[in-house]
Amino acid sequence: MKQLTPSRSMNISGNPTSVTMFVLLGLSDDKELQLILFLVFLAIYLVTLIWNLGLIILIRMDSHLHTPMYFFLSFLSFIDICYSSTISPRMLSDFLKDEKTISFFACATQYFVGSWMGLAECCLLAVMACDRYVAIGSPLQYSAIMVPAICWKMVAGAYGSGFVSGLVQTVPCFNLYYCGPNIIQHFFCNIPQIISLSCSNPFISQMTVFLVAILVGLGSLLVILVSYGFIVASILKMSSTKGSAKAFNTCASHLVAVTLFYGTALSVYMHPSSSHSMKQDKVLSVFYVTLIPMLNPLIYSLRNKAIKEALKRVINGATHLH
Repeated sequence: MKQLTPSRSMNISGNPTSVTMFVLLGLSDDKELQLILFLVFLAIYLVTLIWNLGLIILIRMDSHLHTPMYFFLSFLSFIDICYSSTISPRMLSDFLKDEKTISFFACATQYFVGSWMGLAECCLLAVMACDRYVAIGSPLQYSAIMVPAICWKMVAGAYGSGFVSGLVQTVPCFNLYYCGPNIIQHFFCNIPQIISLSCSNPFISQMTVFLVAILVGLGSLLVILVSYGFIVASILKMSSTKGSAKAFNTCASHLVAVTLFYGTALSVYMHPSSSHSMKQDKVLSVFYVTLIPMLNPLIYSLRNKAIKEALKRVINGATHLH
């Protein structure tokens, strides 16, 4: 066992590692551009918090929205708040700093919570696809199948799967030995780049990250695709055009959210890494990390009659009180 020196820190399992801090390069070195980016991302983060919190409160307040679809949507909004809050506040503070350092433990925590929320979102989107299939495929049995106890179990399953998967990814990565370079060419703790800084053999960590991405990420996508296959089959069997249009309409928002989420996630994590793709990677990550959590409540609200009517009822109720 090597003698510990003051410059060393402990990794997750308590083994010594030389690196105590990581340096995040951020989005830009340009001071003026950093100030503009600070204002832009501050606005995006505040809008994300307001819209998602507003949607959760509206769903809780209006009894007409106490259905499985909106129950799941409120938990999706909660994930988006947590996911955005894992990365945005530190990114915003880094825009105003010359030295963008993050401690080893803070980096591990940021990656774990971000990974937990991202993977939980994959699972929850799959749960929502199954819910839409039951609503369209078995409308008469819907309320008997999607009882509150089942809905709670599905949400707990999505969050629990995300938690375990995030832990399985984070622990091996942050138990590697880090001895030298500590510069992360990103604005948050991005696992492929952290693993590449390790001085020990990263094979197990890389395989763990890859397997979790395949099992949880692509597994959830497969569930969504199969559900939509059944949904399309059910819609084609409908005799009335109006019924088909209404059925498709209930899925449209979810389909847009899934396309955005998986489209950017697969672009970020599935393309071959090269030096010229770093800027493209950062741009896609910005979309994935900050814009999608802001867009989700909009996607679900803009064309949704039930949410618009619920909002009118809440506003009318508030004005009558005054």
